[in-house]
Amino acid sequence: MSILRVLLCIIFPPLAVVDKGCGSVVIVFLLTLAGWVPGVIAALIINNKNRY
Repeated sequence: MSILRVLLCIIFPPLAVVDKGCGSVVIVFLLTLAGWVPGVIAALIINNKNRY
């Protein structure tokens, strides 16, 4: 995960997971509405997953 992606996760979490699929964007958006910290944590976890 690049530094730019980490900064994007911190600044605006839903935008950081756009390329991961619609479901991820919706989940991160709802968590960001509930509170900024849960949205950031979810975005970092989703972006940290390895694709196999």
